[in-house]
Amino acid sequence: MKNSKRKFIKSLALLPVIPYSTNIGNKTKPGKFSHLFKLSLNLYSFNKPLRDGTIDLFDVLDFCAQHNFEGIDPTGYYFPNYPDVPSDDFIYQFKRKAFLLGLDITGTGVRNDFVSPDPEKRKADIELIKKWIEVSAKMGCPHVRIFPGHQTYEGYSREQVFEWMAQDIKTCCQFAGQFGVMVTIQNHNGFLKTADDVDQLFGMIDSPWLGQNLDIGSYRQKDPYLEVAQNIKHAVTWQIKENVWIDGKETPTDFVKLFRIIKKAGYRGYLPLETLGEGDPFQKIEKLLVKVRAALDEVERE
Repeated sequence: MKNSKRKFIKSLALLPVIPYSTNIGNKTKPGKFSHLFKLSLNLYSFNKPLRDGTIDLFDVLDFCAQHNFEGIDPTGYYFPNYPDVPSDDFIYQFKRKAFLLGLDITGTGVRNDFVSPDPEKRKADIELIKKWIEVSAKMGCPHVRIFPGHQTYEGYSREQVFEWMAQDIKTCCQFAGQFGVMVTIQNHNGFLKTADDVDQLFGMIDSPWLGQNLDIGSYRQKDPYLEVAQNIKHAVTWQIKENVWIDGKETPTDFVKLFRIIKKAGYRGYLPLETLGEGDPFQKIEKLLVKVRAALDEVERE
């Protein structure tokens, strides 16, 4: 056994060194790995039918399996009793079915607003996030997605908001680390609008349990592809959308260009897809999936 292990380790040393830029916020040492892409579905894509009860979370598991997604990202809003946590029985039934269908539960998310100047409201949001961190751990889900926030903060400066937001997120990260769950901050065209905003916040929080849920459709001030390239060092998960914003206009995403940027950075992990707007979500997701897979095939061959 020891000789086999030594041979395995020796064989790794003979592998060619491939340039690698870690996708975990530079919290780990660079390794000898290339990129790896897997597709997940963010369930906000089914927001309307999930909200009106036309379908449920178990129906979406079937949809994801039928379309050969490798993962599913079930936002917390769609679980029974949200913002209260679902029962353990519901969590484990959902987890069991996902496993039997070969689907990873790749993330979940809650609504919070750390821009609010009211410390009691922010404290309540911290408690909400903590509860869903525990739900994530039970599901075997690696991260909880949170928002920076959208509220007004009249009478306070942006720097003051950054300070209390950073402290609130640190508190969440400290708790999350106890459960082996990451906290992912989504740039959502609210308080965080640009890649510089994201960098500033990450510079104020030194935690291995913090990553970015990189939302390609929420960079609307500058070139979104340059913004993605700037922030990709923080990205541990994504929201890959049909459209990005260029010069103030919603424009179809150039998936080949996007995936080249992600590949060059050495990102390894899931690329959750999310569709927005009017139209049949079943058809919209299927069309998006065709475009994404074609682009991935092209980039993988390069």
